[in-house]
Amino acid sequence: MENIILKTDALGISFGGLKAADNVNLEIRKNEIYGLIGPNGAGKTTVFNMLTGVYLPTTGTFYLDGEELRGLSQEKINAKGIARTFQNIRLFNNMSVIRNVMVGLHNRPEFKCNPFVSMLRLPGHFDAEKRMRAKAKELLSIFGLLEERNTLACNLPYGKQRKLEIARALATSPKLLLLDEPAAGMNPQETEELMDTIRFVRDNFDMTILLIEHDMSLVSGICDRLTVLNFGQTLAEGGVDEVLNNPEVVRAYLGDD
Repeated sequence: MENIILKTDALGISFGGLKAADNVNLEIRKNEIYGLIGPNGAGKTTVFNMLTGVYLPTTGTFYLDGEELRGLSQEKINAKGIARTFQNIRLFNNMSVIRNVMVGLHNRPEFKCNPFVSMLRLPGHFDAEKRMRAKAKELLSIFGLLEERNTLACNLPYGKQRKLEIARALATSPKLLLLDEPAAGMNPQETEELMDTIRFVRDNFDMTILLIEHDMSLVSGICDRLTVLNFGQTLAEGGVDEVLNNPEVVRAYLGDD
């Protein structure tokens, strides 16, 4: 159990009389790439929203590294070590690439600056700014975005916007990174590059990754284990081959025929 980074215990939420997620039990080990899959409307993003404080669970709870986080704000959950990307990219489009990453760094204690020092533009403010910029450049170089650091985020190609969103999430120094359909809208070459990037992040940032994805080639090529949701409930869980060949899973995706 000491190797478990994320544990959900009977996690669920209802909207009126509709159970969007019910009795979801996940146990994700440190440094795993774990897939949360299922048909559209299965409750996958709803689970992400509970884990990041967007929604307060109606039932159950969840733990990061053994610490219960249910009921904390989005900002506090992020500070505890959970960061995410979104199905629909959410960047600061009219800010430069490097500024988007620096926004993520503001949450880290080593870059915090006394408001009085910043207001008066004292040397401590410029020192913090310099260190943040250096760290942001380091992250951008990993994702091949250093040359575009002064480009507006809205002017990046789609695939690079995805990478920038991951870089910004990593800037908060998380223990667990949640990726919501990171390959959506990507062509096969971009998807292949994304798979390499996710592996690199896991291996070089000591990161655990939980991802939602519909691209089964990405799921089968990168995930260690899977959980399948259907109508808000767990349909199957286990190793990738075992789950993807489960007749109930195939039926949920393809129908009885």
